Order: sequence, then C-alpha cells, then structure tokens
Amino acid sequence: MAQHLRDNAVGRSVVRVDVASMSVLKTASPPWTELHGRTVTGAARHGKYLDLDCDGLHLVCHLARAGWLRWSDKLSPAPPKPGRGPIALRVHLGGVGFDLTEAGTQKKLAVWVVADPAEVPGIAKLGPDALELDADGLAAILSGRTERIKTLLTDQSALAGIGNAYSDEILHAAKLSPFATSGKLDADAVARLHESTQEILKDAVQRSLGQDAARLKAEKRSGLRVHARTGLPCPVCGDLVREVSYADRSMQYCPTCQTGGKPLADRRFSRLLK
Repeated sequence: MAQHLRDNAVGRSVVRVDVASMSVLKTASPPWTELHGRTVTGAARHGKYLDLDCDGLHLVCHLARAGWLRWSDKLSPAPPKPGRGPIALRVHLGGVGFDLTEAGTQKKLAVWVVADPAEVPGIAKLGPDALELDADGLAAILSGRTERIKTLLTDQSALAGIGNAYSDEILHAAKLSPFATSGKLDADAVARLHESTQEILKDAVQRSLGQDAARLKAEKRSGLRVHARTGLPCPVCGDLVREVSYADRSMQYCPTCQTGGKPLADRRFSRLLK
C-alpha cells in the first residue's frame, strides 16, 4: 500500500482533507488543515502504520482490523457526510485521492497529523521490523520469553509488522504450534521461524506490488494457506485446518503440520475436538 501511494500520490498537492469522523483523529495540533496545499513527498510503513509525508508534515494512519485505504482515480469532489457510511477521512489530491474507510461497529481506525512519525505513541514503541531482522536478532528477541509464540509474533513492541493472518501463515510454514513457548524453541525451530517469516512476508509483498489498492485484500486472501480456512484441507498435507477462537479474533493451524496431529484446546469448540 505504501508503494501504491509512492507510485500514485507522490508529487501531487493536497487540495483538501475532509474528516467525516472526528473520532478517527488522535491529534489536534497541528490541525489537519495544515496539510492543505502541501506536496506529497513520500510514503512509508512503520510496522503496521502507514505514513504519508506531505512536505515534512505526516499523515499517519493505522487501519486496525476493519480499516482500509481506497484509492480513486476519479475522487468525488463532494465531502463525505459526517457519521454516515464507512468513510472516516478523505484526501483530495487534485481529481484523484483516497478514502480511509472502516467497516463494522468497532471503530478503531486511527489517524495522526504530526511533524515526526515518532510522535505517534505506537510507532515510538515498535520493536525491530520483522523484514529487517536476521536469525540471530530473532533468537535474541525470543530468548527468555515465556509467552506463546503466536502472541509474541503479533506483539508490535517485540516484533513489528506481523498481524494475526500472517502469523498463522508463518507458523504453518515453520511447522510450529501457535502454543509453543517462545523462549523454549531450539536452534532449528528458530531458524525455521526466521526463514518462514522472511519467505511469507516477502512473497506477500511481491504478490501485492503493482496491484490496485482496492484489490490488495483479495490478493492477500488468495495467498493464505491456513488463515481463515477453517474446515478446508491443508494444501501441504490434506488434513483439515482447525481454529482456536477468542472473543474478538481467531487463529487457524494444521494439526498434522504443526501440533503432531493433536487439536489445540478451544473453549468454544472443545466438545467437538474430543
């Protein structure tokens, strides 16, 4: 998505920013109107934060679980109606531009306007980026940790850039149980985990490059082997993909590939797994 903005937004002027949901803004000073008239000079990613550099003033957003950036080559000049529909914020870039949207009732999409991305609390606390970490660096992060490896992989303060979906894919490729204790992985398991992290993330980025921003979610889904595939056959061994459910999310795994054939405990479905 950052690459899409570099290809399509950089060099354009911010004509106007429309805020349809004031709750999405997490900063008040400088105001979003300070972006007006500035030229977009860059776009970057910090973990799971997207950063649009507008000549030294940064529009930073975190899409959360249900947010998305929808690019339009013919953006409506009319401002979105506040409080209606999924649009939270609209950026006009001279006929083209994008909407930040969020589906569902849990509104967690967040936007900051800052002089330095490090002013965003979540960015300031980010751990090393998963794509920039070598095997020794990963081993150092895991050493002594007592949480489950699934939990650590999605902890942005420990390791930045991996979410729920790709952590499932990484653990499947590494043949590791999501419930394995992070600090107890042996050297071979750590090596597999590092290799699978690089392979899964780089492949996902490569498949998405050049895609229209509106089609990126479909491209992501097309490459998944276990995540969101509960009840379907594992493409590696043919066993059925299983699920562990929590209050606001779920994770998927293959028992044969990852847990020695043993289903993991799931409070919601424990009776079905016996």
